[in-house]
Amino acid sequence: MSEKATRFRIAAYNIHKCRGLDRRTSPERIISILQELHADILCVQEVVNAPGGDVLHDQAGAIERAFPGYTSAFGANRPLHGGTYGNMTLSRFPIRSVRNHDITHRREERGVLQTEIEVSPGRTLHLFNIHLGTMPLERRAQGKLLLSTGILGQPQLTGPRLLIGDFNEWTQGLTTKLLRSSFQTFRPRHAGRFPRTFPGLLPVFTLDHCYYEAPLELVDTHLWRTREALVASDHLPLVADFEISGSELAEGLRPQDNGLESTSG
Repeated sequence: MSEKATRFRIAAYNIHKCRGLDRRTSPERIISILQELHADILCVQEVVNAPGGDVLHDQAGAIERAFPGYTSAFGANRPLHGGTYGNMTLSRFPIRSVRNHDITHRREERGVLQTEIEVSPGRTLHLFNIHLGTMPLERRAQGKLLLSTGILGQPQLTGPRLLIGDFNEWTQGLTTKLLRSSFQTFRPRHAGRFPRTFPGLLPVFTLDHCYYEAPLELVDTHLWRTREALVASDHLPLVADFEISGSELAEGLRPQDNGLESTSG
């Protein structure tokens, strides 16, 4: 790694409202797993944010309190348990701005939580914490919306973009094809040598993905498959280590040959 390069670890985890495969709801168990990941940036999906209700539903607050050195952002997608429900991003780097994009299409409310993260002075990462729908037609519409000028194709985005989360895409549907045409991705591994992320105990599908672009460089990636993680949620945490280097990022520039501005819903 060069002197000017910045390395960071990012992790995505659909925590299933902290309800495990053993039917036990335990924010403490989820927090323990999140802490084990030693990630600089955490992207969490299916989080309940109900601070005025039952302690089991103050999940966003409990997670935030467990990471006192991090800045947090929450994107509410729908009401639940007297509070809200959505995606949460935590970062040990400063979060400079937050925006939640509504990508609901006919069925359950869905969102994309966008945060601008300053990973080092003058170096901004455009991060998109994603949870797409479960139906193919729903994801087709959401995939087109993702690549529109309203989200990924925003003309003011200059630094590299990184998308991570639960895409609910277990086959190579339209969303996968569109994103792979503009971004790099990878197949994560764990000790069992299988890249699948869902369900946690006996993974059959790969629903959790990460897409990124230069000058981000993938250093390593794996799935977190401890005994506790196998039952804490119906997903496994996806972990990736990246390095940012090169004068292009230092100047705040991004390649403009991505073709996104011509791809709208």
